[in-house]
Amino acid sequence: MSEERRDVGRGLENLPIRSWPEGQEPKFQYTPEHVIGPGADADPSQITLPGCACLTASCLSPVCSCLLHGDSYYHSCLRDIEREEEFSRPVFECNVMCQCGERCKNRVVQRGLQFHLQAFKTERKGWGLRTLEHIPKGRFVCEYAGEILGASEARRRIQQQTKHDSNYIIAVREHLGNGQIIETFVDPTNIGNIGRFLNHSCEPNLLMVPVRIESMVPRLALFAARDILPKEELSYDYSGRFHNLLKNNGNQEMPDKDKMGKPCYCGTKSCAAFLPYDSSLYSAPEKQTIC
Repeated sequence: MSEERRDVGRGLENLPIRSWPEGQEPKFQYTPEHVIGPGADADPSQITLPGCACLTASCLSPVCSCLLHGDSYYHSCLRDIEREEEFSRPVFECNVMCQCGERCKNRVVQRGLQFHLQAFKTERKGWGLRTLEHIPKGRFVCEYAGEILGASEARRRIQQQTKHDSNYIIAVREHLGNGQIIETFVDPTNIGNIGRFLNHSCEPNLLMVPVRIESMVPRLALFAARDILPKEELSYDYSGRFHNLLKNNGNQEMPDKDKMGKPCYCGTKSCAAFLPYDSSLYSAPEKQTIC
């Protein structure tokens, strides 16, 4: 078997991604970044954000137009990662239109994988993803990439699933200060990247942050929320929270276990027993009135 065929990433990432057992991973089309899918309002591959006019090797806030909300990184680590449950600052990286250099400190996610990862078969959760080396707290690990869908298409695909099907579709809702909500639907089921192998945990070691580079379609970047040891499974909270603690369970919508409820096998002390559930994707959309 050729090196490329042994690589889950098909040579499209900085580093090869191995699997265990080798060659038994699900068949899907690999893409390191989002691709446009049915119903999407914007093509994620189009460059729509302007670049900064910084002529220095590395940009500084508040001079750089990409850093109007403050510095996002410090020595390639996400700033304020210690406040995981409160992290809400918009993150914009410098892009191909910027005048700054390729070594600019505000270019992290776009540099791709920096750690060796492995897709592996778990005992009860199907496929999972683990690191083969130590990952320091705050470092970028990988993206969750796939088809960008419109809301109606995401709802249609989810409603066609049974409780026995794996659901890879994620709905990310960003709440703006003016009350507006930006929704992004990503489906890596058939076209996706290594992020599709990530499992849920009620006490995850990764934090998902929307990062914008070339366009307003966010890249769903996952950062290490703490130091992660070699051979440790990587996980994030499907609900969007960082810790699914008992004090937060009142806000979590628990599914009907006889319908779409899927058991959680994360094995943590604060396990909620079921995977997070977004009822809005299983029902018809409400009509909105614009005043």
